[in-house]
Amino acid sequence: MSQNRSVAIIEVAPRDGLQNEKVMVSTADKIALVERSFAAGFRHVEAVSFANPKRVPQMADAEAVMEGLVGRHPGLNLIGLALNARGAERAVAARCTQINYVVVASETFANRNQNASVADLVAGTKEVAAIARAAGLPMSVSIATAFGCPFDGEVPVERVMAIVETLLASDPFDIGFADTIGCAVPPQVTEMLARAQALSRTVKWRCHFHDTRNTGVANAIAAVMAGVDFLDASTGGVGGCPFAPAATGNVATEDLLYTFGRMGIATGLDIATVIDTARWLSGVLGKPVPSALLRAGLFPARAA
Repeated sequence: MSQNRSVAIIEVAPRDGLQNEKVMVSTADKIALVERSFAAGFRHVEAVSFANPKRVPQMADAEAVMEGLVGRHPGLNLIGLALNARGAERAVAARCTQINYVVVASETFANRNQNASVADLVAGTKEVAAIARAAGLPMSVSIATAFGCPFDGEVPVERVMAIVETLLASDPFDIGFADTIGCAVPPQVTEMLARAQALSRTVKWRCHFHDTRNTGVANAIAAVMAGVDFLDASTGGVGGCPFAPAATGNVATEDLLYTFGRMGIATGLDIATVIDTARWLSGVLGKPVPSALLRAGLFPARAA
């Protein structure tokens, strides 16, 4: 096990954070959320999802959001999520700088999320990789329900590793393990990353935690201690999945920044700006956001 003294955080509030919200967020506010994230120091933001707008209405304006962002932040990464080859083609056309493709580790969720089998989704990686490669873009792959499924229950780590072995043939930039329903605990995270690192020392590893059962911060710490390269997080802790019953938001970015700051783990991000964005986002959504730090404040107390 290795212990990082720094970790890169990918801001996913503009995509995973908003996709399950019932209040329709304007294109202008989505663009502003990405802009605020870059202002906080993020270098990687998952800005949009190229999902079927009938299934995920909140993401129907993905092209318009990208149009408002392209060319304004050279050197920074605008990630587009794709559920299939068509989504990857849309991401390329919209000038995303990275494609994040989703594979699901459990059969029932794969069918509900992408209307496909696990085998179909794994096989689809090759097609998406070819589209990304032709456009000169890196491809990341997220393995949803990597720690457990709301329909099929426990997902064995051996099953996830078998998927990883197949994915490695497509030479992804990173592979992420998504705790889609927030059921994981730290020992699972440690084991998952140890097994993954044993399969490849060249691919980057990423974790994506939901805080459904209040284990998000603990799992993120375990991931950093195990040498993870990237963590996904959502400002305000907003988020959820339309196809995962009772799933709540991603672990809050500011909650991670507070914890890592007190632990001496560098992120390169400005916590005050993130807190301000969480407060602004609460106003946009018209409700309190789940963030613990927004409720309790910094300690020792200082201006936020």
